[in-house]
Amino acid sequence: MTHCENCGAQLQGHWCAQCGQPAVDYRRSFRHVIFDVLDSFLNWDSKFFATIGLLLIKPWRLTNEFLTGRRVRYVNPLRLYLLASVLFFFVVNYWAKAIHIDPRQLSPKDRDEIAADLKNEDLPPAVRARVGEALREPSPAATATTAQPPNTSPSTSFELWLERHAKEKLGERGTKLQLFAGTLFSNLPYMMLFCIPLFAFVLKILYLRRRIFYIDHLIYALHIHTFAYVAIMLIIAATLSLNRIAAGALASWGIAVLWIAFAAQIFLSIRRVYRQGWFISVFKFSLGGLVYLIVLCSAFAVTFFITLALPS
Repeated sequence: MTHCENCGAQLQGHWCAQCGQPAVDYRRSFRHVIFDVLDSFLNWDSKFFATIGLLLIKPWRLTNEFLTGRRVRYVNPLRLYLLASVLFFFVVNYWAKAIHIDPRQLSPKDRDEIAADLKNEDLPPAVRARVGEALREPSPAATATTAQPPNTSPSTSFELWLERHAKEKLGERGTKLQLFAGTLFSNLPYMMLFCIPLFAFVLKILYLRRRIFYIDHLIYALHIHTFAYVAIMLIIAATLSLNRIAAGALASWGIAVLWIAFAAQIFLSIRRVYRQGWFISVFKFSLGGLVYLIVLCSAFAVTFFITLALPS
């Protein structure tokens, strides 16, 4: 090829000096087509693996490298977040669909399990007596046809709306609960994508006197959420493995160490990105975590009501 097929400029090498397009004849090089697809969607090269490795080992350094201008060697924060988010919530949705909920069988099954546990002689006699007395009471399913329901008719328009949509989405006796839970889980990625700018805003308020640009907080928010998604998936995989190959106490200690390391990485990332002392970093880590937990709970409540209100 002597001229670029994109802009028509004369080629001096493998890459066009005007537009950057490679001089590749796709009709004769299927290998380049596959590589371009992988690069476009996953950025599947040394840059991707270097970014993931740095994200897990030193997430703060990835943010600092990006903010200081060394960006070409790492995957774009938004692309990295979207890739991790898709993988994380795919796993969450798969796990949610694997759970079979049948409200009509929960109570009898629980009662059978409790009755079996009562045979354990290690339980204190007082505990066994109280639980046995509770088991001798008729189950809610058995008394549903004989007992008169209390007068709990809705008194406000919001309660009427909530009751009507709950019956529509959950079913009269929760028969549609599994379908509703799947729909709710499928809306969580949008909720988290909305919460990331809010998390950056919380950081902006916490570090208002540092005069840091909002976009810098947003870059850190994308990186730390990506770290959380990848780390949680690895911890869950490690938990399943430890429970299979190790004893109960040893597996519990190993899982606890993993979660402590997870929290420590987040704390160290805040301290080393914003470069403040230990005391003020602990204070802002605790306060920011509490505020963001409130934000997440509020966002989840809004997502729940939106899922309840949207038509099926």
